[in-house]
Amino acid sequence: MELLEAIEHFGPARLLRSSFFVYPVVSAIHVAALGALLTSVMLMGLATLGVIRSIATEKLVGLLRPVAFLAFALAASTGLMLFSVQATTYAQNAAFILKIGLIVLAAINFLVFVESARRNPAVYPSPAMRAGAALSILLWGGVLLAGRFIGYL
Repeated sequence: MELLEAIEHFGPARLLRSSFFVYPVVSAIHVAALGALLTSVMLMGLATLGVIRSIATEKLVGLLRPVAFLAFALAASTGLMLFSVQATTYAQNAAFILKIGLIVLAAINFLVFVESARRNPAVYPSPAMRAGAALSILLWGGVLLAGRFIGYL
């Protein structure tokens, strides 16, 4: 708990707590980044599942993957900033813990997906990649829902 309390007393956390404007701006950026991340993940997943056929799957994924990476980086950095304001409270919140767990699972799923594509590029998307795409949609949807429940638990 000492580490979490130290995080809460760190300069940027104090700024977020004390400023009328900074916290809402960081929160809005977090929400926008999550929206961009979830949208890109959904579109890549739907293309991989064969639902979107108007553009080649590899091309769509190639266009959206950098967007997803950037959105994830922005969501993670703003999420850490928001966490710092009430680290001890969030660390005990079941919805927050679930959200972090789902993010870890989504990251592992992504690494498996990329490795599957690297191992067998001739079969794109493979059945394993399709399963990974469906799982990705479910995991990131779960991240969104868990995040919304943080304030209610």
